[in-house]
Amino acid sequence: MAFLLYRLGSFAYRRRWWVVSAWLAIILAVGAAAVAFSGTLTNNFTIPGTESQRISDRLREELPEAVGGTGTVVFTAEGGAAFSPEQREGVQSALADIAALDGVRGVIDPFDVADQVASGGSELEAGRAELDASEQQLSAGEDQLAQGQQQLDQQRAQFEQARAQLPAAQAAATAQQLEQGQATLDASRTELESGRAQLESGRAELELAQRQLDATSGVRLVSEDGSTGVASVQFDQQINAVSPELRGEVQETAAEAESAGVTVDYSKEIVEDVSGIIGATEAVGLAVAAIVLILMLGTLIAAGLPLLMAIVGVGVGVGITFALSGIVEMNSISPVLALMLGLAVGIDYCLFIVNRHRTQLLHGMDMQESIARATGTAGNAVLFAGITVIVALAALAVPGLPFLTVMGLSAAGTVAVSVLVALTLTPALLALMGRRLISKRRWAKAAGHKHPAAGSLDSEDSTAQADRRAARGAGWGGFVTRKPVLTVLAGVVLLGVIAIPAAQLRVGLPDGGTEPADSTAFQAYRTIGDKFGAGTNGPLIVVGSLPETADEAELTALRLDVNDRLLDVPGVAASVPATVSEDGRTAIFQVIPEEGPASEATEDLVRDLRAATGEFEERTGVAIAVTGQTAANIDVSAKLMEALPVYLAIVVGLSLLLLLLVFRSILVPIIATAGFLLSLLASFGATVAIYQWGWLGDVFGVTNPGPILSFLPIILIGVLFGLAMDYQMFLVSGMREAYVHGDDPKAAVRIGFSHGARVVTAAAIIMVSVFAGFVFSHLAMVRPIGFGLAFGVLLDAFVVRMTLVPAAMYLLGRHAWWLPAWLGRILPDVDVEGARLLRDEKEKEAVSVPA
Repeated sequence: MAFLLYRLGSFAYRRRWWVVSAWLAIILAVGAAAVAFSGTLTNNFTIPGTESQRISDRLREELPEAVGGTGTVVFTAEGGAAFSPEQREGVQSALADIAALDGVRGVIDPFDVADQVASGGSELEAGRAELDASEQQLSAGEDQLAQGQQQLDQQRAQFEQARAQLPAAQAAATAQQLEQGQATLDASRTELESGRAQLESGRAELELAQRQLDATSGVRLVSEDGSTGVASVQFDQQINAVSPELRGEVQETAAEAESAGVTVDYSKEIVEDVSGIIGATEAVGLAVAAIVLILMLGTLIAAGLPLLMAIVGVGVGVGITFALSGIVEMNSISPVLALMLGLAVGIDYCLFIVNRHRTQLLHGMDMQESIARATGTAGNAVLFAGITVIVALAALAVPGLPFLTVMGLSAAGTVAVSVLVALTLTPALLALMGRRLISKRRWAKAAGHKHPAAGSLDSEDSTAQADRRAARGAGWGGFVTRKPVLTVLAGVVLLGVIAIPAAQLRVGLPDGGTEPADSTAFQAYRTIGDKFGAGTNGPLIVVGSLPETADEAELTALRLDVNDRLLDVPGVAASVPATVSEDGRTAIFQVIPEEGPASEATEDLVRDLRAATGEFEERTGVAIAVTGQTAANIDVSAKLMEALPVYLAIVVGLSLLLLLLVFRSILVPIIATAGFLLSLLASFGATVAIYQWGWLGDVFGVTNPGPILSFLPIILIGVLFGLAMDYQMFLVSGMREAYVHGDDPKAAVRIGFSHGARVVTAAAIIMVSVFAGFVFSHLAMVRPIGFGLAFGVLLDAFVVRMTLVPAAMYLLGRHAWWLPAWLGRILPDVDVEGARLLRDEKEKEAVSVPA
């Protein structure tokens, strides 16, 4: 591979303008495709096969009007007083205008609902008074009837006693009068019984209406103090498909109420705009990276090249991602993750090649030869390092979670583009820059240290002197290997302590409580929690499968029976029978938990409701299922945590295999993988402490600590693995080269470390800076990802790769390179650093020297 890359570098030098033109054409084509075919990014993290998704799909068929996206607008009277008539009129006018917007299915006016509840209560009271009056009339009539029957019975008894003494005609007339009186009494009795039946029926209807009113009153839309109203806006489409333009129209229209003295806040679903993926804080990370590059490379033109290459790689990679978003549903994290990694690895990979070329030029190597050799040696390492990152990211498809697959493949594709840019465009631009890559002062300093154009760096006096100093223990490599046992113990203890909070890791998906404290989404979330209860921010949708019923009253009674049982479930603050399908076989209940959507109690409630479906069916004949955004978030998190061990096993296995191929050693892969696991756990621990426990929350903008982003652990595993293997390879390959060339095993550790430490330090600082730029991103869910990656790279690069690994390698000595003979014959010899290329150059030089 080194020879192929050597030829590629030489080709890029000779055909520099052709290569630059080709990349320019690619950039223009990708940019045009991104503009023409890009779709709307979403925050949809659904996973097919989960119960919430299965029930949601069922509702989409049976009750499509119940599954449209919903957002919330919170209106608060200024000063905390109850709404005045003018303020109420302003709110209702704004809501009426929102309902008229194209794309809005309907709006629930909190004041209308409150009026309906109050009106319903008044009507029920009037109906109850009317029934009581009817009850009194019926009772009076029944008393009169009883008295009449008693008088008639007395008259009949008297008649029977005197009947024998009466003339026949008079007896017949009296008997007829008695029969007519009885008939009249019987008719009155029938009428009273009918009235009684009607009264009982009316009373049953009244009680049913009372139950409905009580159930409806369980969820308030106007606070008890009358100062806050919550309006729901239902869209025609799913919330992730609602356009930014429609969201903006809703906000502009609702803001009309502010002129009446009302504060308006919007839920995360309405204000969330994931169309932008980079902000000011991300640019700060790039600025730090630029400073590091200037300090290391010495000139603006040299420092600007890695930045330019990273921008080209990101532009093409993320551009392709956006172009594909028109045909593939893509969540907002996909391009952000691709951007993060593309910037970080793009800068680092170009830096490795530029640094190698710059060093060779300073030692007198010919320009074309230096570019070709830098591409064949450092470029070979870049290729292999890129492959490790690409494979790790592509392996995100293994768990079979669609949004995670798209995320991993988009990031892997961007890294692949960055590798191609480093191996082709970088040597072409190096050829165009020529000697301007190095400052005049640095050229003057190196004037006395030039060597023949084809000379090898390994033969130079200055390099040999530096190697001897390193072997004697100079620098950081000597410091950490002076007492290797103490170094290893200190490093493991440090990482172990930082990793302790990881034992309490809980995962979830972000809600309004994770937004910045000064955002309208957070204000809406907090206001709803304060005025209506924390659970109102995360209602559950319970779907009941109803048996066939005889009439509307029986159907209503059955729904209310189910609703009463839902209210009896521990952890339920309120429950409302929301709607029912036309065939009366599917009912929806809105269940309000006692605690917020991200709390453990709400997770337990979802599990309890699902576990109780058998009991519900046994008692009421209705089987229940739970869905809704809160339940879907819980299901997604659970599914991701199930996939985590499988993915970790794949990554660890891949790590061992790749390092076995590269270093032809048994212990080196084990040390590298153990170090990766330590830095990974420590990164988890720090992320939990800050974003879940709230430590240093003021510093990192964590206003409402809660569960860690559910897909953060699996992303950290994939990304940190790839980057850890990069640094492992750049450092340890130098140790292996020194050992293979005959240096003492312990000295080889120090010498190899000195060769790679400077560039790895710069690369790690750059990568940490780029990732840290996302810690204060405008996208709340990106922040913990940026922190986890930045902190993980920081620990892995400086604690594991540059401290623990050299100490452990020094401690093992020659045993670090042990490999069974039979395994050595099987494994292919992967020449990552291009050592064979250098050896062949030496052989050519030896042949060309006259005897």
